[in-house]
Amino acid sequence: MKKVIRSNSDWKTELSDASYKITREKNTEAPFSGKYNLNKGHGFYKCICCNNTLFDSQKKFDSGTGWPSFYDTFSNESIIETEDNSCGMKRIEVTCKMCDAHLGHVFDDGPYPTFKRYCINSLSLKFFKKSNNVK
Repeated sequence: MKKVIRSNSDWKTELSDASYKITREKNTEAPFSGKYNLNKGHGFYKCICCNNTLFDSQKKFDSGTGWPSFYDTFSNESIIETEDNSCGMKRIEVTCKMCDAHLGHVFDDGPYPTFKRYCINSLSLKFFKKSNNVK
């Protein structure tokens, strides 16, 4: 996998202001505001910055937190987990493995079988619907 590296000015021209603030400045969208929080479509969630496949909709669940939540990643090439002690909290930050975009955080209060809750900002994602001929 080849890393995607761009300057901040390049990211600013490629992304909306809101997506830039989330993915490059590590902001968080307001709960229940994201377009994918209630998305029930079947498909894949990819990084808005580099198109890396991050999550499969089959692993999405309604956590009631206001952000799209997943109990597992698409593959080992999807994300990186890093300790985050900002904002006076101890959390695990989730970033895209290919471009280092901030996606959200992961918590240990998810459902079986992983007991993980990847709490992800909609503004860091693009959704691609599965076509009928893709298995």
